[in-house]
Amino acid sequence: MESAVRTLLVWCPDWPVVAAEIVAGVIASEPVAVFFGNRVLACSDAARREGVRRGLRRREAQGRCPQLVVVEHDPGRDARAFEPVVAAVEEVVAGVEVLRPGVCAAAVRGPARYFGGEEIAAERIVEQVALACAVECQIGIADGAFAAGIAARTGRIVEAGQSREFLSSVPIGALEEPVLTDLLKRLGVVTLGDFAALPPGDVLTRFGFEGALAHRLASGGDTRPLAVRKPPPDLAVEETYDEVLDRVDVAAFAGRVLAERLHERLAAHGLACTRLGIEAVTADGQELFRVWRHDGMLSSAAIAERVRWQLDGWLTGARRGRMEQPTAGLVRLRLVPDGVLAHVGLQPGLWGEAGDGRERAHRAFSRVQGLLGPEAVLTPVLGGGRSADDQVRLVPWGDERAPERPSAERAEPIPGIETVPLLSPGLTLVGDGGPETNGLTLVGDGGPATNGLTLVGDGGPATNGQMVIGRQEGFTMIEVGAARKRRRVARPAPLPPWPGRLPKPSPAVVPAHPLPAAVFDEAGDPVGVTARLELTGAPATLRIDRREPVAITGWAGPWPVDERWWAPGEARRRARFQMLLADGRALLLSLTGGHWLVEAFYD
Repeated sequence: MESAVRTLLVWCPDWPVVAAEIVAGVIASEPVAVFFGNRVLACSDAARREGVRRGLRRREAQGRCPQLVVVEHDPGRDARAFEPVVAAVEEVVAGVEVLRPGVCAAAVRGPARYFGGEEIAAERIVEQVALACAVECQIGIADGAFAAGIAARTGRIVEAGQSREFLSSVPIGALEEPVLTDLLKRLGVVTLGDFAALPPGDVLTRFGFEGALAHRLASGGDTRPLAVRKPPPDLAVEETYDEVLDRVDVAAFAGRVLAERLHERLAAHGLACTRLGIEAVTADGQELFRVWRHDGMLSSAAIAERVRWQLDGWLTGARRGRMEQPTAGLVRLRLVPDGVLAHVGLQPGLWGEAGDGRERAHRAFSRVQGLLGPEAVLTPVLGGGRSADDQVRLVPWGDERAPERPSAERAEPIPGIETVPLLSPGLTLVGDGGPETNGLTLVGDGGPATNGLTLVGDGGPATNGQMVIGRQEGFTMIEVGAARKRRRVARPAPLPPWPGRLPKPSPAVVPAHPLPAAVFDEAGDPVGVTARLELTGAPATLRIDRREPVAITGWAGPWPVDERWWAPGEARRRARFQMLLADGRALLLSLTGGHWLVEAFYD
């Protein structure tokens, strides 16, 4: 077996407890235990002296130590608190890999040669972590990260080639594989040496791949080489000024210099900025911050332009009564690339959505936001909902246009029939009828010459028997064959539908406030809906907001909706109708509490 890489491992004992002390202010010298899944994950020395052990249930641990301080496990807290420790280790050793919060490793060959020995390098790391972070740590050095981790428990340095002998007396539970170790114990294998003595081929046959990896660790090997942690580059640029920046032109010039430095730093790492954070500090300590987003990649000029806009908004916008005025001039500027990606070029859209017109509009809107605030320019985002008035959400221009409540596409009004809009009234070639186009051919444009017909398929096997369907008013109805075989393509999981959502088509105009209306039957009596969802009369006329009544030529409904019935303050119960008027208008109406409202208009 190939020998493992000589590894130095840094272990911070009881790290979840130490992280709770650093972040949450818990006193680690007292009995403290961190719980995960109602069991003890880690505990302090004081808690161990009271009999608390890892794996105990909460009730048993508190029974052994009534004054035990209980802390819930937070992996994010552990990782954040461990970052300064890793940075301190990187001051001494290059190529550090974080195994988990509280444990990191690196190849020992480089620091041992630089400092004159493995023991001296280990002492230097312990001192650096203690000075920089005030955290105690222990070092283990052995062949492979697993053996080094066992050695770190006692702060031991295992000689090269002696890792298997060192691990031979270690209990089998050190593998931290509960299912495997429980089976091995029942088979009489209680130490890593007993497990390593088994033939590798037999272990693979009996215990599978996971057992083979564990056998390699017990034999003093390693499952993989170290994946070194690359320190994140410090991409932010900052400048402090002796003279206060209280004029826009002076501040803009300083911002342009910073923008060029930021662009050069990003280019050196092969990165581009898509989201820029601008920080400023005034002479009396007031901190200002704004994030600028961009669909494409910000060039040096674009970064400088946005910095100038923001500084103009901070320094002069307040004087126009638009925003809170800074308490003093600016003494420090900092540009932070909040969103970066590899600079591989930006591909414009096929129809020019990333062209010059969009860029000019984006610059104009961004300048308005710089002067009036991000909420001054809003853009709609279509999301989920049962009605037209709750499916649109307004977000600031430049923010991510993701729906707050995503949902599946609207269903077709008739199952098995797909409505396809025709963009051009003339002849459009869909296919030549050959095998490459699956037998699809467009023969006519639906005009008088073809008697208003459009040929979709030839009725043969290639088109699954699809024949001619009529065309009217710019739409073509294409029958979807139920037995047509299609190549299976892996698709993402479908989004959940909205029960009670109206089918296609969607309304074209949704008023900010529903319009009051009244619906009457032929006798002139108001139309209502009973508890059994039956109409009290057939709708005949509609009057909107005290206007002249208009005859109703067609209607559909009711579609009842009973939303948020469990929250009395937010509950809404209504019945919805679609109505077609004699003047050609189509409307979406609702009946709530005996009152009719016009919610939307169809185009």
